[in-house]
Amino acid sequence: MRSRKIFQKHGVQMRTYNEKISIYHGMATTIAVNFSNNFFPIFAMTILGATNYQVGLINSLPPFMALVMTIPAAILLNRAHLQKKLVAMSVLIARLMFLLIIALVNIPSQPAQAWLFLIIVALMNLPNTVANIGWQTFISSLVKDSRRGQFFSDRNRLLTIVGLISTLSIGIIMKDASANVVAYQVLFGIAFCFGLLEVYLLLKHEEEPLKTDGLVGKKKAMDWTIFKHKNYVAFLIAALVFNLGWQMAWGIFNIYHVRVVGATIFWISMFSVGSMLAQFISFPVWRKWAEKRSNTLVFVWAAIGMATTPFLTVLSTNLYYITLIQTSSGFFLAGIVLLLFNLLLEQSPEAVRTYCITTYNVLLSVVAVIAPQIGILLLDTLGVDVAMYINSAVRFFSALLFFIVYLKYAKSVKQLTS
Repeated sequence: MRSRKIFQKHGVQMRTYNEKISIYHGMATTIAVNFSNNFFPIFAMTILGATNYQVGLINSLPPFMALVMTIPAAILLNRAHLQKKLVAMSVLIARLMFLLIIALVNIPSQPAQAWLFLIIVALMNLPNTVANIGWQTFISSLVKDSRRGQFFSDRNRLLTIVGLISTLSIGIIMKDASANVVAYQVLFGIAFCFGLLEVYLLLKHEEEPLKTDGLVGKKKAMDWTIFKHKNYVAFLIAALVFNLGWQMAWGIFNIYHVRVVGATIFWISMFSVGSMLAQFISFPVWRKWAEKRSNTLVFVWAAIGMATTPFLTVLSTNLYYITLIQTSSGFFLAGIVLLLFNLLLEQSPEAVRTYCITTYNVLLSVVAVIAPQIGILLLDTLGVDVAMYINSAVRFFSALLFFIVYLKYAKSVKQLTS
Protein backbone atom coordinates (compact mmCIF):
# COMPACT_ATOMS: atom_id res chain seq x y z
CA MET A 1 0.00 0.00 0.00
CA ARG A 2 1.11 3.57 -0.58
CA SER A 3 0.58 4.37 3.10
CA ARG A 4 3.25 1.85 4.12
CA LYS A 5 5.98 3.21 1.88
CA ILE A 6 8.36 6.08 2.47
CA PHE A 7 9.46 7.44 -0.87
CA GLN A 8 12.90 8.89 -1.47
CA LYS A 9 13.91 11.58 -3.91
CA HIS A 10 17.53 12.66 -4.30
CA GLY A 11 18.33 10.92 -1.01
CA VAL A 12 15.66 12.83 0.96
CA GLN A 13 12.74 10.99 2.53
CA MET A 14 9.41 12.03 1.05
CA ARG A 15 6.10 11.96 2.87
CA THR A 16 3.92 8.88 2.61
CA TYR A 17 0.45 9.07 1.10
CA ASN A 18 -1.21 8.96 4.52
CA GLU A 19 1.12 11.63 5.86
CA LYS A 20 0.11 13.95 3.02
CA ILE A 21 -3.60 13.29 3.54
CA SER A 22 -3.17 13.79 7.28
CA ILE A 23 -1.65 17.22 6.66
CA TYR A 24 -4.49 18.22 4.32
CA HIS A 25 -7.00 17.01 6.91
CA GLY A 26 -5.18 18.99 9.60
CA MET A 27 -5.41 22.13 7.48
CA ALA A 28 -9.18 21.74 7.14
CA THR A 29 -9.49 21.12 10.87
CA THR A 30 -7.38 24.18 11.68
CA ILE A 31 -9.60 26.45 9.59
CA ALA A 32 -12.79 24.94 11.03
CA VAL A 33 -11.55 25.51 14.58
CA ASN A 34 -10.16 28.99 13.86
CA PHE A 35 -13.50 30.10 12.43
CA SER A 36 -15.46 28.73 15.39
CA ASN A 37 -13.98 27.68 18.74
CA ASN A 38 -11.51 30.56 18.92
CA PHE A 39 -14.39 33.03 18.89
CA PHE A 40 -16.83 31.18 21.16
CA PRO A 41 -15.90 33.20 24.30
CA ILE A 42 -16.19 36.65 22.67
CA PHE A 43 -19.40 35.55 20.89
CA ALA A 44 -20.85 34.43 24.22
CA MET A 45 -19.90 37.67 25.99
CA THR A 46 -20.71 40.27 23.33
CA ILE A 47 -23.71 38.68 21.57
CA LEU A 48 -25.26 36.32 24.13
CA GLY A 49 -24.47 38.33 27.28
CA ALA A 50 -22.74 35.41 29.06
CA THR A 51 -21.63 35.89 32.67
CA ASN A 52 -18.14 35.09 34.03
CA TYR A 53 -19.50 31.79 35.33
CA GLN A 54 -20.87 30.89 31.90
CA VAL A 55 -17.58 31.85 30.24
CA GLY A 56 -15.87 29.43 32.62
CA LEU A 57 -18.36 26.75 31.60
CA ILE A 58 -17.35 27.20 27.95
CA ASN A 59 -14.03 25.67 29.01
CA SER A 60 -15.38 23.20 31.61
CA LEU A 61 -18.43 21.62 29.97
CA PRO A 62 -16.68 20.22 26.87
CA PRO A 63 -14.11 18.21 28.86
CA PHE A 64 -16.88 17.02 31.19
CA MET A 65 -18.69 15.59 28.19
CA ALA A 66 -15.38 14.19 26.96
CA LEU A 67 -14.98 12.49 30.34
CA VAL A 68 -18.40 10.89 29.95
CA MET A 69 -17.66 9.76 26.41
CA THR A 70 -14.01 8.65 26.59
CA ILE A 71 -14.56 5.05 27.73
CA PRO A 72 -17.44 4.45 25.27
CA ALA A 73 -15.25 6.02 22.58
CA ALA A 74 -12.42 3.64 23.33
CA ILE A 75 -14.79 0.65 23.20
CA LEU A 76 -16.26 1.83 19.89
CA LEU A 77 -12.80 2.36 18.41
CA ASN A 78 -11.53 -1.03 19.59
CA ARG A 79 -14.49 -2.72 17.94
CA ALA A 80 -14.48 -0.67 14.74
CA HIS A 81 -13.56 -2.58 11.59
CA LEU A 82 -12.26 0.65 10.05
CA GLN A 83 -11.46 3.42 12.53
CA LYS A 84 -11.45 6.16 9.90
CA LYS A 85 -15.17 5.70 9.18
CA LEU A 86 -16.08 6.07 12.84
CA VAL A 87 -13.80 9.10 13.23
CA ALA A 88 -15.20 10.73 10.07
CA MET A 89 -18.82 10.21 11.16
CA SER A 90 -17.99 11.68 14.58
CA VAL A 91 -16.48 14.78 12.98
CA LEU A 92 -19.56 15.20 10.77
CA ILE A 93 -21.94 15.10 13.75
CA ALA A 94 -19.78 17.60 15.66
CA ARG A 95 -19.61 20.04 12.75
CA LEU A 96 -23.39 19.88 12.21
CA MET A 97 -23.66 21.56 15.62
CA PHE A 98 -22.36 24.78 14.02
CA LEU A 99 -25.70 25.06 12.21
CA LEU A 100 -27.50 25.00 15.56
CA ILE A 101 -25.30 27.82 16.85
CA ILE A 102 -26.06 29.87 13.73
CA ALA A 103 -29.79 29.48 14.38
CA LEU A 104 -29.43 30.13 18.11
CA VAL A 105 -29.59 33.93 17.87
CA ASN A 106 -33.17 33.73 16.61
CA ILE A 107 -34.35 32.75 20.10
CA PRO A 108 -35.85 35.90 21.69
CA SER A 109 -34.57 35.43 25.26
CA GLN A 110 -30.88 36.33 25.64
CA PRO A 111 -30.39 34.38 28.92
CA ALA A 112 -31.85 31.33 27.18
CA GLN A 113 -29.48 31.90 24.24
CA ALA A 114 -26.42 31.77 26.52
CA TRP A 115 -27.50 28.56 28.24
CA LEU A 116 -28.52 26.86 24.99
CA PHE A 117 -25.16 27.84 23.50
CA LEU A 118 -23.41 26.11 26.41
CA ILE A 119 -25.55 23.00 25.92
CA ILE A 120 -24.68 22.87 22.21
CA VAL A 121 -20.97 23.38 22.88
CA ALA A 122 -21.11 20.61 25.49
CA LEU A 123 -22.98 18.16 23.24
CA MET A 124 -20.56 18.92 20.41
CA ASN A 125 -17.84 17.29 22.45
CA LEU A 126 -19.49 13.87 22.57
CA PRO A 127 -18.63 13.13 18.92
CA ASN A 128 -15.48 15.27 19.22
CA THR A 129 -14.19 12.91 21.90
CA VAL A 130 -14.56 9.91 19.61
CA ALA A 131 -12.88 11.87 16.82
CA ASN A 132 -9.95 13.05 18.96
CA ILE A 133 -9.14 9.70 20.55
CA GLY A 134 -9.71 7.94 17.25
CA TRP A 135 -7.34 10.28 15.44
CA GLN A 136 -4.62 9.80 18.09
CA THR A 137 -4.70 6.01 17.85
CA PHE A 138 -5.29 6.11 14.10
CA ILE A 139 -2.31 8.35 13.31
CA SER A 140 0.00 6.53 15.74
CA SER A 141 -0.51 3.36 13.72
CA LEU A 142 0.08 5.09 10.38
CA VAL A 143 3.28 7.00 11.24
CA LYS A 144 6.39 5.02 12.17
CA ASP A 145 8.25 5.89 15.38
CA SER A 146 11.32 6.90 13.39
CA ARG A 147 9.23 9.36 11.35
CA ARG A 148 7.18 10.81 14.22
CA GLY A 149 9.39 13.74 15.23
CA GLN A 150 9.96 14.96 11.67
CA PHE A 151 6.37 14.39 10.60
CA PHE A 152 4.71 16.23 13.50
CA SER A 153 7.20 19.08 13.28
CA ASP A 154 6.48 19.54 9.55
CA ARG A 155 2.74 19.04 10.04
CA ASN A 156 2.52 21.56 12.87
CA ARG A 157 4.44 24.17 10.89
CA LEU A 158 2.18 23.82 7.85
CA LEU A 159 -0.96 23.92 9.96
CA THR A 160 0.36 26.99 11.73
CA ILE A 161 0.73 28.79 8.38
CA VAL A 162 -2.86 27.93 7.50
CA GLY A 163 -4.04 29.01 10.93
CA LEU A 164 -2.09 32.25 10.74
CA ILE A 165 -3.51 33.20 7.34
CA SER A 166 -7.08 32.29 8.24
CA THR A 167 -6.97 34.09 11.59
CA LEU A 168 -5.34 37.18 10.10
CA SER A 169 -8.03 37.27 7.43
CA ILE A 170 -10.76 37.14 10.07
CA GLY A 171 -9.15 39.95 12.04
CA ILE A 172 -8.85 42.25 9.03
CA ILE A 173 -12.21 41.53 7.38
CA MET A 174 -14.21 41.64 10.63
CA LYS A 175 -12.20 44.37 12.35
CA ASP A 176 -15.27 46.39 13.33
CA ALA A 177 -17.78 43.54 13.61
CA SER A 178 -17.30 42.38 17.21
CA ALA A 179 -20.96 43.14 18.02
CA ASN A 180 -22.37 42.04 14.64
CA VAL A 181 -24.48 38.88 14.86
CA VAL A 182 -24.24 38.16 11.12
CA ALA A 183 -20.44 38.26 11.27
CA TYR A 184 -20.41 35.37 13.74
CA GLN A 185 -22.97 33.45 11.69
CA VAL A 186 -20.73 33.78 8.64
CA LEU A 187 -17.73 32.55 10.66
CA PHE A 188 -19.57 29.50 11.92
CA GLY A 189 -21.00 28.79 8.44
CA ILE A 190 -17.49 28.74 6.96
CA ALA A 191 -16.39 26.48 9.80
CA PHE A 192 -19.17 24.04 8.90
CA CYS A 193 -18.07 23.94 5.24
CA PHE A 194 -14.51 23.11 6.20
CA GLY A 195 -15.89 20.50 8.59
CA LEU A 196 -17.37 18.72 5.58
CA LEU A 197 -13.93 18.85 3.96
CA GLU A 198 -12.47 17.30 7.12
CA VAL A 199 -14.81 14.34 6.76
CA TYR A 200 -13.89 13.84 3.10
CA LEU A 201 -10.15 13.90 3.82
CA LEU A 202 -10.45 11.52 6.76
CA LEU A 203 -12.11 8.99 4.48
CA LYS A 204 -9.27 9.41 1.95
CA HIS A 205 -6.76 7.85 4.37
CA GLU A 206 -5.62 4.33 3.55
CA GLU A 207 -6.28 2.01 6.46
CA GLU A 208 -5.86 -1.73 6.67
CA PRO A 209 -9.08 -3.38 7.86
CA LEU A 210 -8.84 -4.79 11.36
CA LYS A 211 -8.09 -8.52 11.27
CA THR A 212 -10.57 -9.70 13.84
CA ASP A 213 -10.42 -13.50 13.49
CA GLY A 214 -13.67 -13.66 15.40
CA LEU A 215 -12.38 -11.56 18.27
CA VAL A 216 -14.43 -8.43 17.65
CA GLY A 217 -16.06 -7.28 20.87
CA LYS A 218 -13.79 -9.39 23.10
CA LYS A 219 -11.19 -6.71 23.78
CA LYS A 220 -11.09 -5.49 27.36
CA ALA A 221 -12.54 -2.06 28.11
CA MET A 222 -9.52 -1.39 30.35
CA ASP A 223 -6.08 -2.91 30.95
CA TRP A 224 -4.91 -1.99 34.44
CA THR A 225 -1.40 -3.29 33.79
CA ILE A 226 -0.56 0.08 32.24
CA PHE A 227 0.00 1.39 35.77
CA LYS A 228 2.87 -1.08 36.20
CA HIS A 229 4.87 0.96 33.70
CA LYS A 230 6.57 3.48 36.00
CA ASN A 231 7.72 5.80 33.22
CA TYR A 232 4.16 6.12 31.93
CA VAL A 233 2.76 6.75 35.42
CA ALA A 234 5.40 9.40 36.15
CA PHE A 235 4.65 11.13 32.85
CA LEU A 236 0.92 10.91 33.53
CA ILE A 237 1.18 12.67 36.91
CA ALA A 238 3.42 15.43 35.58
CA ALA A 239 1.23 15.93 32.49
CA LEU A 240 -1.95 16.23 34.56
CA VAL A 241 -0.42 18.86 36.84
CA PHE A 242 0.83 20.76 33.81
CA ASN A 243 -2.61 20.70 32.20
CA LEU A 244 -4.16 21.87 35.47
CA GLY A 245 -1.94 24.95 35.39
CA TRP A 246 -2.35 25.41 31.66
CA GLN A 247 -6.14 25.22 31.59
CA MET A 248 -6.77 27.12 34.82
CA ALA A 249 -5.95 30.33 32.98
CA TRP A 250 -8.04 29.85 29.83
CA GLY A 251 -11.20 31.45 31.23
CA ILE A 252 -9.18 34.13 33.02
CA PHE A 253 -7.40 35.07 29.79
CA ASN A 254 -10.70 35.30 27.89
CA ILE A 255 -12.30 37.55 30.50
CA TYR A 256 -9.16 39.66 30.94
CA HIS A 257 -8.77 40.21 27.19
CA VAL A 258 -12.41 41.13 26.52
CA ARG A 259 -13.62 42.80 29.73
CA VAL A 260 -10.44 44.33 31.16
CA VAL A 261 -8.31 45.04 28.08
CA GLY A 262 -11.30 45.64 25.77
CA ALA A 263 -10.04 43.48 22.91
CA THR A 264 -12.20 43.25 19.75
CA ILE A 265 -12.32 40.49 17.13
CA PHE A 266 -9.40 42.22 15.42
CA TRP A 267 -7.20 42.16 18.52
CA ILE A 268 -8.24 38.62 19.49
CA SER A 269 -7.14 37.63 15.98
CA MET A 270 -3.86 39.54 16.36
CA PHE A 271 -3.13 37.71 19.62
CA SER A 272 -3.59 34.41 17.78
CA VAL A 273 -1.62 35.54 14.73
CA GLY A 274 1.34 36.58 16.87
CA SER A 275 1.27 33.27 18.72
CA MET A 276 1.03 31.23 15.52
CA LEU A 277 3.81 33.17 13.83
CA ALA A 278 6.11 32.38 16.75
CA GLN A 279 5.04 28.74 16.62
CA PHE A 280 5.77 28.51 12.90
CA ILE A 281 9.28 29.86 13.38
CA SER A 282 10.08 27.75 16.43
CA PHE A 283 8.72 24.25 15.63
CA PRO A 284 11.99 23.18 13.92
CA VAL A 285 13.97 24.61 16.83
CA TRP A 286 12.07 22.56 19.39
CA ARG A 287 12.40 19.43 17.24
CA LYS A 288 16.17 19.84 16.96
CA TRP A 289 16.51 20.47 20.68
CA ALA A 290 14.40 17.39 21.46
CA GLU A 291 16.48 15.21 19.11
CA LYS A 292 19.71 16.51 20.66
CA ARG A 293 18.62 16.38 24.31
CA SER A 294 15.38 14.50 25.02
CA ASN A 295 11.66 15.15 24.69
CA THR A 296 11.26 15.31 28.47
CA LEU A 297 14.10 17.73 29.23
CA VAL A 298 13.16 20.09 26.42
CA PHE A 299 9.54 19.98 27.56
CA VAL A 300 10.76 21.32 30.92
CA TRP A 301 12.14 24.40 29.14
CA ALA A 302 8.84 24.90 27.31
CA ALA A 303 6.82 24.53 30.53
CA ILE A 304 8.99 27.13 32.30
CA GLY A 305 8.42 29.52 29.42
CA MET A 306 4.65 28.92 29.57
CA ALA A 307 4.75 29.69 33.29
CA THR A 308 5.86 33.26 32.63
CA THR A 309 2.88 34.14 30.40
CA PRO A 310 0.14 34.70 33.04
CA PHE A 311 2.46 36.82 35.21
CA LEU A 312 3.62 38.96 32.30
CA THR A 313 0.12 39.36 30.83
CA VAL A 314 -1.31 41.33 33.75
CA LEU A 315 1.58 43.82 33.89
CA SER A 316 -0.17 46.04 31.33
CA THR A 317 -3.50 46.45 29.53
CA ASN A 318 -1.85 47.93 26.44
CA LEU A 319 -3.08 45.95 23.43
CA TYR A 320 0.28 46.08 21.66
CA TYR A 321 1.99 44.78 24.81
CA ILE A 322 -0.55 41.95 25.15
CA THR A 323 0.06 41.05 21.51
CA LEU A 324 3.81 40.91 22.21
CA ILE A 325 3.28 38.65 25.23
CA GLN A 326 0.99 36.35 23.25
CA THR A 327 3.60 36.20 20.50
CA SER A 328 6.35 35.24 22.93
CA SER A 329 4.08 32.63 24.52
CA GLY A 330 3.64 31.10 21.06
CA PHE A 331 7.33 30.22 21.05
CA PHE A 332 6.90 28.07 24.17
CA LEU A 333 3.49 26.78 23.09
CA ALA A 334 5.14 25.29 20.00
CA GLY A 335 7.29 23.16 22.28
CA ILE A 336 4.24 22.07 24.29
CA VAL A 337 2.20 21.17 21.20
CA LEU A 338 5.05 19.27 19.56
CA LEU A 339 6.40 17.44 22.60
CA LEU A 340 3.42 16.59 24.81
CA PHE A 341 1.79 14.19 22.34
CA ASN A 342 5.19 12.75 21.42
CA LEU A 343 5.85 12.15 25.13
CA LEU A 344 2.51 10.38 25.49
CA LEU A 345 3.33 8.02 22.63
CA GLU A 346 6.94 7.63 23.80
CA GLN A 347 5.94 6.64 27.34
CA SER A 348 3.00 4.42 26.28
CA PRO A 349 4.09 0.81 25.65
CA GLU A 350 2.98 -0.24 22.19
CA ALA A 351 1.12 -3.35 23.38
CA VAL A 352 -1.22 -1.27 25.55
CA ARG A 353 -0.95 2.08 23.78
CA THR A 354 -4.69 2.48 23.15
CA TYR A 355 -5.39 1.96 26.86
CA CYS A 356 -2.64 4.42 27.82
CA ILE A 357 -4.02 7.07 25.47
CA THR A 358 -7.57 6.45 26.69
CA THR A 359 -6.56 6.69 30.36
CA TYR A 360 -4.62 9.88 29.65
CA ASN A 361 -7.66 11.41 27.94
CA VAL A 362 -10.03 10.37 30.74
CA LEU A 363 -7.86 11.89 33.46
CA LEU A 364 -7.13 14.91 31.29
CA SER A 365 -10.88 15.45 30.95
CA VAL A 366 -11.26 15.39 34.75
CA VAL A 367 -8.57 18.06 35.04
CA ALA A 368 -10.10 20.07 32.20
CA VAL A 369 -13.49 20.10 33.95
CA ILE A 370 -12.04 21.31 37.23
CA ALA A 371 -9.25 23.64 36.10
CA PRO A 372 -11.30 26.45 34.44
CA GLN A 373 -13.67 26.58 37.41
CA ILE A 374 -10.73 26.91 39.79
CA GLY A 375 -9.44 29.73 37.62
CA ILE A 376 -12.80 31.58 37.64
CA LEU A 377 -13.11 31.05 41.41
CA LEU A 378 -9.65 32.56 41.93
CA LEU A 379 -10.59 35.43 39.62
CA ASP A 380 -13.82 36.22 41.47
CA THR A 381 -12.36 35.89 44.98
CA LEU A 382 -8.80 37.19 44.64
CA GLY A 383 -8.88 39.33 41.51
CA VAL A 384 -7.31 38.84 38.10
CA ASP A 385 -3.73 39.73 39.13
CA VAL A 386 -3.47 37.24 42.01
CA ALA A 387 -5.26 34.57 39.96
CA MET A 388 -2.65 34.94 37.22
CA TYR A 389 0.24 34.84 39.73
CA ILE A 390 -1.09 31.58 41.22
CA ASN A 391 -1.46 30.15 37.74
CA SER A 392 2.18 30.95 36.96
CA ALA A 393 3.21 29.21 40.20
CA VAL A 394 1.29 26.03 39.29
CA ARG A 395 2.91 25.99 35.85
CA PHE A 396 6.38 26.37 37.36
CA PHE A 397 5.61 23.46 39.70
CA SER A 398 4.62 21.27 36.74
CA ALA A 399 7.93 22.08 35.06
CA LEU A 400 9.69 20.91 38.23
CA LEU A 401 7.75 17.63 38.12
CA PHE A 402 8.80 17.02 34.52
CA PHE A 403 12.41 17.70 35.49
CA ILE A 404 12.12 15.04 38.22
CA VAL A 405 10.65 12.66 35.63
CA TYR A 406 13.59 13.43 33.36
CA LEU A 407 16.13 12.69 36.12
CA LYS A 408 14.44 9.37 37.01
CA TYR A 409 14.11 8.35 33.37
CA ALA A 410 17.74 9.22 32.63
CA LYS A 411 18.84 7.23 35.67
CA SER A 412 16.90 4.14 34.57
CA VAL A 413 18.38 4.37 31.07
CA LYS A 414 21.87 4.69 32.52
CA GLN A 415 21.34 1.59 34.67
CA LEU A 416 20.15 -0.40 31.70
CA THR A 417 23.12 0.57 29.55
CA SER A 418 25.81 0.19 32.24
